[in-house]
Order: sequence, then C-alpha cells, then structure tokens
Amino acid sequence: MSRPALPGAVAALEETLGTQLVERTTRKVLLTSAGIRLAARAQAVLESVGELMDEAEAVRAPLTGVLRFGVIPTVAPYLLPTVLRLVHDRYPELELQVHEEQTASLLDGLGQGRLDLLLLAVPLHAPGVTELPLFSEDFVLVTPRMHPLAGRGDLPREVLRDLDLLLLEEGHCLRDQALDVCREAGRALEAPATTSAAGLSTLVQLVAGGLGVTLLPRTALKVETGRSGRLSTAHFRDPAPERRIALAMRSGVARQEEFAAFAGALRERLRPLPVRIEE
Repeated sequence: MSRPALPGAVAALEETLGTQLVERTTRKVLLTSAGIRLAARAQAVLESVGELMDEAEAVRAPLTGVLRFGVIPTVAPYLLPTVLRLVHDRYPELELQVHEEQTASLLDGLGQGRLDLLLLAVPLHAPGVTELPLFSEDFVLVTPRMHPLAGRGDLPREVLRDLDLLLLEEGHCLRDQALDVCREAGRALEAPATTSAAGLSTLVQLVAGGLGVTLLPRTALKVETGRSGRLSTAHFRDPAPERRIALAMRSGVARQEEFAAFAGALRERLRPLPVRIEE
C-alpha cells in the first residue's frame, strides 16, 4: 500500500470497527489502547494466514517455493556452500532466502514468522522450537606459530585456565560456548578474556598478531587459518570440547515433514566434513 493511501485505509478500518485505533498529531502517530490490542490480534491472524499458505504449498509440491533460511555468523561461511549446493542439485524449485543474524534475532524471526528454518548451534532451550540435529564438532585451540602449545595433540582442558584467550563480542553463541568450556576447565569467570572481536576472521588475525589464542570449531579451521602462515593449531585430548549444530523450526509447523527431509539430505552432504553426524 502506498503511503498516501494508508491514512484513508486506517480511517476506514476505524469506521468499520467503531473504535479509534490511532492518535494523530502533526508530529507522530500513536496506537491507542484498542489499537495495541487489535494489532496483536491482527498479527496472530496474519501468522495463521501464512501457515495456511505454507500448508497449501507443502501439499502442492514439497520443498518448492520460498524458504526463508536463517543462519548464525559463526556457521554461515563454512556450511552455506554445502547448503547452497544441496539446494541447487536436489531442490531446484526451492527459492532460498538467506538471513545471517545472531541467535537471539534468528529465534525472534522464527517466532514472528519472518523466518522458516534456522541453522545454528544448540541446545536452544527455546519454547515452541523443534531442533533437527545435524552434527557435533570439536573445538581446536588456535595459537601463534611459535606458541609453546602449537602443534600439540593431547591438550587437557585445564590449559585454558591461564591463557590469554580472545573471544567474540557479546551476542555470539560461540562466545558463550567458549566461556562454558573455560568454566568447565576451572577458568576464573571474573576475567574471561582480554579483548574481543566482531567476527572469527578478525579474531584469528589478532591471534596471528600475537595478542593471544582462541577457540575455533573445526569446520572453520580451513577457511580461517589458511590465510596466514603465522598461525598454528593444537587439539584437545578426548573427550574434546565440542559444539552441536542443528536446524530449528517452529514446533508443529505445516512444513515439518519437508524440513525433516531437508535435514536428512543435508546430513549426507555434511559427511565429508570433520564432524560427527547426528541422526
């Protein structure tokens, strides 16, 4: 709807409902209490209409049409190529719309109906969300090339207690997972890290510059450490710290059978990666 037509449409709706929905001034427009209540009900109606359209689309042809796909930044660069090849090869009629956001924003988008399916780290502990497990992967310690721990393959987790550990900034689930590993290792919580970065590429460059060490998931190693000859890695002894990756959908969504089939196909494509597939 064009902007000039909107006030007339709102006025017509108010006349039909017999109540004022907005307060208008020369500077702004505010919802009345009735407007707030009806807006919430309208949102529920729109979500129901969306589910109806999804149901009709699923009946017509599974895994066709638009799929609004959310993915976290610490997964997107390393797994999206596999996802995109799968869609191209197996689901050519599926229009994938990719949204890279942090976990909290993705879950909000899923709950509001803005997104259909998420690729992210779990567990989520989010009500109304069903997880479709894909795989687990080890964390690896990334160090400067001449670091005393460089190249070791039997690290105990306890080494994390005293290292200059570099982490992502607040809001990234990978930061929280790394902190959980550090807590399990007995690291003091008061000073978990000396600095932080907005992305893994920056984080790795800080390590290459000698500012500390960091933890990377194994799927990120080839991309992130291959850019510099000043980096080395060290692996933890079993059981190594790990993270789990899954697809997530709204519980009871009309396309749940489609999404389960998509998860199964994606698991098969992920087997060549350094991960442990979860059924």
